[in-house]
Amino acid sequence: MNLLSTVLAVDVNLQPEGTGNFGGASIADLITWAITAIIVVAGLIFFFMLVIGGLKWILSGGDKGQTEAARSQITAALVGLVVLFSAWAITNLIQTVFGIEILNFTVPVLTGTAGG
Repeated sequence: MNLLSTVLAVDVNLQPEGTGNFGGASIADLITWAITAIIVVAGLIFFFMLVIGGLKWILSGGDKGQTEAARSQITAALVGLVVLFSAWAITNLIQTVFGIEILNFTVPVLTGTAGG
């Protein structure tokens, strides 16, 4: 056996390891994690907006303009919480009624042979 035949007999794997897999997590897992993280962060933001609005109301000292600004911030925070809770409730309703798991996103795998 010469050197050329030895080189040609070596298998070369050009596909990098972990393609479509990020540290053990698939793309579907990352999307699920992102959706959950967005819901949690939005809930925290609306909660803190509500608390800050309440503090502004307490510290307004009876000033009508500051009281109205605090009231509008509290209203916006409550509306945001209601919208966020409604979105969560609708996703759970869709899961229960139709069996579609929106928060457990899965990417279908294509199987079969190429060309038919």
